[in-house]
Amino acid sequence: MKTVTEKLGEIVAEAFEACGYDGKLGAVSISDREDLCQFQCNGAFDGAKLYKKPPFVIAGEVVDILLKNNIFKKAEVAKPGFINLTLSDEYVSKLLSEISEDKYLSVPQTGGGATVVVDYGGPNVAKPLHIGHLRSAIIGESIKRLAKAAGYNAVGDIHLGDWGLQIGLVITELSKRFPREKCFADDFSPGKDSVLTLDVDMLSEVYPLASKKSKEDEEYKAEAQRATFELQNGRAGYVALWKEIMRVSIPDLKKNYDRLNVSFEYWYGESDADKYVGELVDILKEKNLLKQSEGALIVDLEEEGDKSPIAPIIIKKSDNSNLYSTTDLATIIQREKDFSPSGIWYVVDTRQELHFTQVFRCAKKAGLTSAKTEFLGFGTMNGKDGKPYKTREGGVMRLEDLLTTAKNAAKDKLNASAYLSDASEEEKDSVAEKVGIAAIKFGDLINHRSKNYIFDLDKFLSFEGKTGTYILYTVTRINSILKKTETDYDAKPSLFRLYSDSERELALKILLSGERFKTALAERAPNNICDSVYQIASAFSKFYHDNKIIDEKNEEKKNAWLSLCLLTRKMILKHLDLLAIDSVENM
Repeated sequence: MKTVTEKLGEIVAEAFEACGYDGKLGAVSISDREDLCQFQCNGAFDGAKLYKKPPFVIAGEVVDILLKNNIFKKAEVAKPGFINLTLSDEYVSKLLSEISEDKYLSVPQTGGGATVVVDYGGPNVAKPLHIGHLRSAIIGESIKRLAKAAGYNAVGDIHLGDWGLQIGLVITELSKRFPREKCFADDFSPGKDSVLTLDVDMLSEVYPLASKKSKEDEEYKAEAQRATFELQNGRAGYVALWKEIMRVSIPDLKKNYDRLNVSFEYWYGESDADKYVGELVDILKEKNLLKQSEGALIVDLEEEGDKSPIAPIIIKKSDNSNLYSTTDLATIIQREKDFSPSGIWYVVDTRQELHFTQVFRCAKKAGLTSAKTEFLGFGTMNGKDGKPYKTREGGVMRLEDLLTTAKNAAKDKLNASAYLSDASEEEKDSVAEKVGIAAIKFGDLINHRSKNYIFDLDKFLSFEGKTGTYILYTVTRINSILKKTETDYDAKPSLFRLYSDSERELALKILLSGERFKTALAERAPNNICDSVYQIASAFSKFYHDNKIIDEKNEEKKNAWLSLCLLTRKMILKHLDLLAIDSVENM
């Protein structure tokens, strides 16, 4: 389904051509002055240069043609040559009907079935998720969902950190605590010898301590590096212990991602790419890209035209061990073999931009993939002091604790507002969980992903303003109207007819959803979806307050209003689904 501006652009282009001008001048955009018009065309200004005529004259000729078309309520020239357009109620009603019949609900189908791999999440195993893992997970999930909705074969890969120094640190600390365990012996026999049994609490305590020790004790750090190297080279006892770490870690990760409504098609990790490292080295050798530098293997990346220096990328350290760059390049080989993608999108912290600039350039030089690689950086979640968000004690908060804090705060808010006063405790818990998670996710996603933002749970839980709570409340308000009028949620809208300005405003916001979806995908920026759904919810609120929908005596008007309610609900739920936010029935 074409967006509204695309449809109008074709109509205005025909008008330009009818006047003897190039149809390309007919591009239409959303008006930035809603008090004057809904849409505008600025093509007369470019036309003035091409045809040596005043823009006001060209615009006037085009408007004369447009006024013959009944899709416009108003088409007028504004000096010095703007074409201002406002749609007729009949045409808006027709467009609303088309959207209600569209199975894609205005999401432009631009993917064409092409495969894109979305790399997001990226947690290290052997330790619990913390709040620093929030943004990659929820931004990546939304981008993936939007790509799927637009017709891409979008696959999400968590890209676990499961093969690096953090595993070596855990192995080292465990070896000191349980030196007699067989998995630390040189003669460990897989399948015969037992492995140390771990649990989440133990790993949660072991990793931070091991990390702290490695920063204070060079010998301890060297032991961990050696353990990492031996793991990567297949030491049997360490591999068996690594499998136990994975057995314990993965379910805990899934539990927290499930709470966020985040899912991955593939749970690949650095370990899965390890088997492609040899192939990577061979390719780089064949292309004569590898060099030795102080015992390490590197690839020079500088190119003619670089505005600033770019350091070589290290492929192998002097002890032959791998780095993140090695694994990331090997992962590109793996993805090319597994998916043959047209794009690989990396949703990662903006502070990793230089690293991925190096990885992408090396991959291009080596011809590892034909996919377009994109760095989709995100900013920092800060506390009210403007610094990275911490616990009251100054530590990094576990993600699970943050989500539970939001749930409890939502429950307090709902109880204080007398919402759900008749609900059971189980129902209150369920609603509070969804409201709390929605508050966190919407509060994050409404900011452009590249920007830092202030985390303010009280603000995010407000029933007013640009909050997830407000959006969910709008849905429950529509639910209430439909239930009281005995209208099925899945009923097909029977009539679209506009009677007032508040209806026109709501209709326009629904019509513009396609534009917002298109921009969100092009920019890989879910904040556009948040802005769009807020505008729809806000317009619905005004429509709701202006009209007594349930008590309306005129059946035709009431049916038109209920049709608008049904479509509004459908569109809000579509937006929420793209944001991976669950709705609620009541609140």
